[in-house]
Amino acid sequence: MSFRHFFYPKKDLTKERKKELEFFCKNLGLHFKDFSILDLAFHHRSYSNENESHKKYNNERLEFLGDSVLGLATAAFLYKDMDTNKEGDLAKIKSNVVSEASLAPIAVEVMHIDKYLILGKGEEMSGGRHKKAILADAVEAVIGALYIDQGYEAAEKLVLELIVPEIRKVQSNTGHKDYKTILQEYYQKKSGKCPVYKLEKTTGPDHDRVFFTSVSLGNVVYGPAQGKNKKESEQNAAKDALEVLGFSSI
Repeated sequence: MSFRHFFYPKKDLTKERKKELEFFCKNLGLHFKDFSILDLAFHHRSYSNENESHKKYNNERLEFLGDSVLGLATAAFLYKDMDTNKEGDLAKIKSNVVSEASLAPIAVEVMHIDKYLILGKGEEMSGGRHKKAILADAVEAVIGALYIDQGYEAAEKLVLELIVPEIRKVQSNTGHKDYKTILQEYYQKKSGKCPVYKLEKTTGPDHDRVFFTSVSLGNVVYGPAQGKNKKESEQNAAKDALEVLGFSSI
């Protein structure tokens, strides 16, 4: 066994699964020497938790690696593309385009990752195939797998094909808005203080939680607003506050 396969165990794939992965690659113009590492990118931990033979076979390590490759490739592109902008401008755009809110639609609309995910029965039944966090994590895992199999240049090429259109949307003010950042900049400029977010409550079963968060600007409280996770509920609370404050263009 090679050092690589110690960390990324090689699995024998069925002919049907290999055909599925080949179709995935064809759709994106990708090439893999080792399809087992691409297969690993689609294995959510819920499946490995339910299957003893796949106990360590999930995409979390690839997701960690892919996140770094995604960040570096995006930052390098922005550095060259926006050569007259300040660091803060680049950081805001990078934060937007590598976020769960941007990656999840890419996963479904461009990569069709939802069709290839391997989930545990519980996660499948709770709608895991359509959860933003799982989809976004799988995008990063695919990037990590491609880096391992083909090297940085191939992974960077994929990242830019996926992310540059999102960068252009943000640059033209048509992309996903980071409402928390907008609200923080507004309130800091006005008062020198930061908004304070408070998780008011959660409802629903563990596998399908709904979070309710409020945001305070001094003594004024907005919300609570709901979301499928804490981050989403905070974004929605910030959006509600901005709308009340008259930011109608958001």
